[in-house]
Amino acid sequence: MRERVKKPPRARGLKTRRWSAEVTKHSDALDLERDVFKSNDPHKIALSLKRSAEHSKRRKGTPYQSAMSMLNFYINRAGKNLPKKRKRVFERAKDELREAFGRQ
Repeated sequence: MRERVKKPPRARGLKTRRWSAEVTKHSDALDLERDVFKSNDPHKIALSLKRSAEHSKRRKGTPYQSAMSMLNFYINRAGKNLPKKRKRVFERAKDELREAFGRQ
């Protein structure tokens, strides 16, 4: 059996530490409103994502797909560090987003 060789720690530059911020800024995702994910109101988050998805020229899929993908991306990016209270807000925002797009 081969021994696993430990690789030296990678130099942590801005790009390696903040890959998700780079994705948010430069991907063909959405042009988001400032601080949209800081709100505690799921309805406000959903409407903001809907508005951004409908007006964005950077999206590839439908507005609904883009908005839901961005919300899921944010939830997944936070991972285990997302408090349960915040996760509940975002899960409710998903329901609000479905409703806003008429996808019940």
